[in-house]
Amino acid sequence: MKMFSNRIITKVILLVTLFSLFTFAHEKEKLSIEWRYSPESVMMTRLPNVQWLNNGSAMMIDLKKTAEERTIELLDPATAVSKPILDMKKAIESLKNFLGEKTPPVVSLPNAPNAFDKNGEKGFYIFGGDIFLLNIKDASFERVTNTKEEEKNVNFSPDGEKLAYVRSNNIYFYDIKNKNEKALTNDGSETILNGTLSWVYWEEVFGRADIAYWWSNDSKAIAYLQTDESPVSIMYYSDFKPAVPNVIKQRYPKTGGTNPIVKVGVAEIENSKTTWLDFSNSPYEYIIRVNWLPGSKQVAVQTMNRMQNELDLFLADRSTGKIKPILKETDPCWVNISDDLHFVENGKEFLWVSERSGYAHIYRYAIDGSLINQVTKGNWAVVASGGSAFWVRKSISAIDDKNQIIYFTAQEKSATEKDLYRINFDGTGMKRLSVEEGTHAINFGPDTKYYLDTYSNIKTPPVLSLYRNDGKFIKQIGSYDADKLASLDLQRPEQFTVPARDGFPLPAEIMKPKDFDPNKKYPLIVYVYGGPSAPQVLNRWRTSIYFDQVLLDNGFLVAMIDPRISAAISKKLENLANLHLGSIVELNDLVDGVKWFKNQTYIDSSRVGVWGWSGGGTFTLNAMTNSKEFKAGIAVAAVTDWRFYDSKFGESVMKTPEVNPEGYEATSLIKRAKNLHGRLMIVHGTYDDNVHIQNAYAFMDELIKANIMFDLMIYPMRQHGIADRPAQIHLYNKMLEFWKKNL
Repeated sequence: MKMFSNRIITKVILLVTLFSLFTFAHEKEKLSIEWRYSPESVMMTRLPNVQWLNNGSAMMIDLKKTAEERTIELLDPATAVSKPILDMKKAIESLKNFLGEKTPPVVSLPNAPNAFDKNGEKGFYIFGGDIFLLNIKDASFERVTNTKEEEKNVNFSPDGEKLAYVRSNNIYFYDIKNKNEKALTNDGSETILNGTLSWVYWEEVFGRADIAYWWSNDSKAIAYLQTDESPVSIMYYSDFKPAVPNVIKQRYPKTGGTNPIVKVGVAEIENSKTTWLDFSNSPYEYIIRVNWLPGSKQVAVQTMNRMQNELDLFLADRSTGKIKPILKETDPCWVNISDDLHFVENGKEFLWVSERSGYAHIYRYAIDGSLINQVTKGNWAVVASGGSAFWVRKSISAIDDKNQIIYFTAQEKSATEKDLYRINFDGTGMKRLSVEEGTHAINFGPDTKYYLDTYSNIKTPPVLSLYRNDGKFIKQIGSYDADKLASLDLQRPEQFTVPARDGFPLPAEIMKPKDFDPNKKYPLIVYVYGGPSAPQVLNRWRTSIYFDQVLLDNGFLVAMIDPRISAAISKKLENLANLHLGSIVELNDLVDGVKWFKNQTYIDSSRVGVWGWSGGGTFTLNAMTNSKEFKAGIAVAAVTDWRFYDSKFGESVMKTPEVNPEGYEATSLIKRAKNLHGRLMIVHGTYDDNVHIQNAYAFMDELIKANIMFDLMIYPMRQHGIADRPAQIHLYNKMLEFWKKNL
């Protein structure tokens, strides 16, 4: 009997132990802010880096692989098979001859749109400010430049025989076969920029990409921008080190101030001679885009006036510089910038995107500027599927010129989703190719036979898949770490619409904890952005969900609301902000949305907070000085007066202070600081070259005058994104501390 009892006890202990081990192994990991900014977090959703080659295949490197396993692979889309094409160890040994101990353990794909030559035989890299050329077949590096000055903006010529780059604000090219360098310009200086952009053009016109020169298709010429920054006002940033701090200068045109002077030249490779395009009879304020036409004899140039309500398209002769007006685009408020100018039918026609109907649609023109037909139609908009800057639009993914088919992305099915479509040049045969509900970022191969689709939704992190041009799935190329994601036990947002006072359905979402109790009263934190056509409520994956989960774990609910001007539904709605950006239209929508949330039984209406970054910081201050809906708020990098912001963006909506003095006065948050309601934390970086810290100082000064207490977090020498890991960890912990204290 005793022996039997011992056996039972032993079995019970064993079962309890196994159950405990099983429970421990499957215990969900509690998210932390430190993990959010860890390499593990990045790796969980990292996808392969892929770049198409001109022959229809693609270079690929899987950054999830270890350094020992990682190499450059060649993907054949026809077979969906990828194979290594670079002996990585040999390449690294070759690079050590130049870099020594500074040699990285692995080389990734260069971060540039034209990083490989035509056949994928060579790739360029920049190490220590110098250019190195990789011969993929031999796994060997050669050094292209060895200068004190750094090189940037490197691009292969279309024939793959030359490299162009910028050094000390001059354009050079390197003949790969003959191994010699030649200057195309020689007048570059601190204020004369050749082939590289001034800050305002980099930020607002080209979407944070330094695109300022363009190879001709025949590889024999380069069209480029020359910028004179000498009349532009200067901003100063004082470092905190060394003992006598360094002072950094930035040329930055404020609203109403003098813009950089920009012109277009065409430099011939053979003799370095530049022909300047002659706009003497067609004055402009901005040069928006430059494109070569098929045949390389003409250049298309888009210009814009100061008020930004007129955009003109010209064709210019490469050899004479003479220009010819082709098309004028107008808008009652402002014209948005688009990358959707595409020449077809061997340059006899072109495709163009316009918002003239109130919605962005594709139009087809003859080369003389006469309209052939409108291609897409309806109460929906074509829309960019990817890219780093939402304010630069590019909806046409690819064009099959031979079969007269356009592939484009649009919000035809839903304003919170992006799908891939195809349509014929004449507007017939429109068909949706993407199937899954969510957001599809499309990357077509040059022959338009295959495309890569980076797909995600609010529940699913990005997945990279290969498709045929008819939408047929071929193979998944990359995905997220499903096991790791499951261990985090993340909650997902619920998306819906809430009615504004006039019944307009405002896009909104909320996140609730797993143990949500509908009978409990929760504090609510609302995240806002609020800028024109800058939606936040989208059916796509976003990494901000990690911080939202931390907030849930600390007892908060998290919500988002898009004002109608932000929803990117139509230009009609966007134009409601005209002359009064960040004013009553956006505020009323936010207040209506918040009141809807406050009426839900599970929300504690006395504990609602609001926060945002950049435009969202501005909106936060707007909400806290013009309403009494919020107990607390956090404004990060906020514009507090449009007189402090840059000319290109600020004047697009507000026009100049001289033209619209009433609008500037009415939207100045500095004037309303004394009306602040609720506890506010102001956050800013001292080296924010986008939204200058004077914005925070001016608002703070008014709070001080009114004896209003506030919290302040300054990040020394951090820029607009406060982007380094220590600062991000500190900032989000600081925000969590603020919410716990004040909500």
